[in-house]
Amino acid sequence: MGPHPAVAAIRLAVRRVLHDVLNEHSRDTEAAGAAGAGTRTAPEPLVLVACSGGADSMALASALAFESRKLSLRAGGITIDHGLQHGSDLRAAEVVSRMSGLGLDPAEAIAVRVGREGGPEAAARDARYAALDAAAERHGAAAILLGHTRDDQAETVLLGLARGSGTRSLSGMAAVSGTRGRYRRPFLEIDRQTARKACMVQSLPVWDDPHNADPAYTRSRLRQEGLPALEKALGKGVVEALARTAQLSRDDADALDAWAVQADPAVRDDAGLLDCARLFALPPAVRRRIVRRAAIDAGSPAGSLFARHVEEVDKLITSWRGQRAINLPGRVVARRQGGRLVIRQS
Repeated sequence: MGPHPAVAAIRLAVRRVLHDVLNEHSRDTEAAGAAGAGTRTAPEPLVLVACSGGADSMALASALAFESRKLSLRAGGITIDHGLQHGSDLRAAEVVSRMSGLGLDPAEAIAVRVGREGGPEAAARDARYAALDAAAERHGAAAILLGHTRDDQAETVLLGLARGSGTRSLSGMAAVSGTRGRYRRPFLEIDRQTARKACMVQSLPVWDDPHNADPAYTRSRLRQEGLPALEKALGKGVVEALARTAQLSRDDADALDAWAVQADPAVRDDAGLLDCARLFALPPAVRRRIVRRAAIDAGSPAGSLFARHVEEVDKLITSWRGQRAINLPGRVVARRQGGRLVIRQS
């Protein structure tokens, strides 16, 4: 008798990602050998799981531990202690114990200090990813698995729609992201209930973060009130439709991003400054991508740079009337000077 369907689904999703990691590791090893970078056998790649102790990440940790035993790779786990709740250090230690019990090694907790920039959710996310990046470098990890589900993807799309952040925001979370494709999200086509069911049938203890139900957080309100209201008004299938929208938007956004990268050198003068007349000749979707990238390169945080900011800068190109400079997040200022768009930190 095979595993429960929920367990089988999460294991299959993880298996596919691990095979991708192994294939990439093999290609990198072969390339290094061909270049004469080394002759010793490369160690088995290490894959880490970011585990909060919730149902999604515990299901992911369990599947990683199970699948890694059948493959030529090592598996470990990291839990992040954000320090935002009383006793968070004790819960983090408990998660480490659970990961070790699954056979994950290394298994460790990392305490972070959460700032205030961008709001509590964004600040916690920034601190978490910075810690995960540092852990990956320290351990030499080939990949970090994240437990975002199809439901998380739907919420991300709706948040992007509400903020008016454009096609890239509507594309949601990528299955592969980060430096050198470090972050992998095996569960983007798996719903939250499947992950919870997998934990239940395996008798895996899970922790329900009270922040996930706290109405002070935008995503929590969307999860508890927004999506249920949409499903009541439109019927079942809203989450699946939003996830499909994310993939379609991602395909469009990727194509437009590639166009913008190709067009960027052609809209700059000999000094490397953006020429407003050349920018004006581009389709708006391409032009705004070039503008946004220039702002980020100048020091504006990507997570705080919204569509409204880019639109205001775009008016310096399309509706020039001698208006003043535009202040952007990260103390970046955009102004038009002598037919050139100058974007730099103040």
